[in-house]
Amino acid sequence: MTAPGNKPPRTSRLGRTMTVGAAAARMGMRAAQHRLQSEPTRAAGQAAHEAAQGETLFSALSQLKGTALKASQLLSMADGLLPPALREALGRATHQAVPLNRALVSRAFRQALGQEPQALFAHFEPEAAAAASLGQVHRARLHDGTAVAVKVQYPGIAQTLETDLRLLRMAVRPLLHGVQGDSAPALEPSVLDTLLHEIAVQLRTELDYGHEAAQQAWFAQHTAHAGLRMAQPVPGLSTATVLTQTWLPGQHLDAWLQTEPPAAWRDRAGQTLFDWFFQCAFEHGHIHGDLHPGNLLFDDDGVVGVLDFGCTRRLSPAFVQVLAQAWVLWLGPDDAADDAVERTRRHALQRLFTRAGWVDAAMDEATFQAHAWSQIAPVLAWSTQPLVASSHSMYDFTLNSPFPARPQPGETPPHGSPDGRPWMGRVPPEMLSFDRSWYALRHVLQRLGARVDTRAAWQRLRAAAQPDASAP
Repeated sequence: MTAPGNKPPRTSRLGRTMTVGAAAARMGMRAAQHRLQSEPTRAAGQAAHEAAQGETLFSALSQLKGTALKASQLLSMADGLLPPALREALGRATHQAVPLNRALVSRAFRQALGQEPQALFAHFEPEAAAAASLGQVHRARLHDGTAVAVKVQYPGIAQTLETDLRLLRMAVRPLLHGVQGDSAPALEPSVLDTLLHEIAVQLRTELDYGHEAAQQAWFAQHTAHAGLRMAQPVPGLSTATVLTQTWLPGQHLDAWLQTEPPAAWRDRAGQTLFDWFFQCAFEHGHIHGDLHPGNLLFDDDGVVGVLDFGCTRRLSPAFVQVLAQAWVLWLGPDDAADDAVERTRRHALQRLFTRAGWVDAAMDEATFQAHAWSQIAPVLAWSTQPLVASSHSMYDFTLNSPFPARPQPGETPPHGSPDGRPWMGRVPPEMLSFDRSWYALRHVLQRLGARVDTRAAWQRLRAAAQPDASAP
């Protein structure tokens, strides 16, 4: 008999719709009640309100499991777009996965490879070594003695995807007006559309283990880096729903830090990840999109293993060049700045972003400098913080600052915009993926307490900013 916690997610469209619909109704009612409160009362209870909305949404998505639960995890990583209390509630999705029982694992293998796992491997451990929202991992050994990790997708997950994407849009609709009140809604509609589109793209690719195997092979071939390990797929034992790959040694971040590794090991691990990220992003235009601690393994002497290439993102040559040019413009030739330099920088960045379509072309220079700059500048300052110290080459990630805060409830958004973003044109889809990956990496490097040399990253950034930079 299947234990309740080990069942695959229910795939009934009606049942899933009812679950999310009830949650959306509760969130909408709570949002309406919140807006009716006086401004001082609303501001005082803002964090509690955001957390309650997050708990309601998380509860609904976690009941659905599968792609819905994964979507909850992805929404929680939208730093700067969702309020902290809401993101914290949604972030619990990373700890809610329950592994399948043996019978369901065997069924998944028969459907994918036509045989039981015990017939395919010299040894296969029936108990999962790790469980996530879309699948789980088992340890195994090939007949030649090679240790492998076998990722098995939960049965029925793919069939729920399109329904869950529609339900997700229904569930987050109250966030447009219900989290921060009429004066500052949580998400501007175009940003929400871009975010949900990116989540949809990521979920579709993550459900295709054949795609993940191809990405593993590509990154290993093009971005090999000293001190970095990447698992390699085993073709004959991999399909769209089962992925067999070489087993990587090492421990996850918390466990490794508990061994009190020397500072030199932590610095080496941080340097490796920092340089690898800039190589991937600014040289190849192709990033690992999910660099959270669960996808990294740390070994003796600071060697790092990278897991889960189901979530990768190609960055267009135009995006890479504009981003690199913006960072170089922001940082300038040195750390010195005066009012004239500042005005020149603002003007150059406005022209750059307007040409790229990132800023509304109808906004004149005076309005941009008077209003939009106060929102753009903190984000650029945060994004480039590790590179500010390039003149003395080293950056200590214990100095990492938090992502810039969103406008607070009751604040008047600049230039009369109801969403606090009068300057926004078309948000590049790549921007959300890049920011999420960059944010996650910086969190890991901060946890490591790593000190890194930024000179190689600077060279890649400057090369990517050149007008004749070769296309990734």
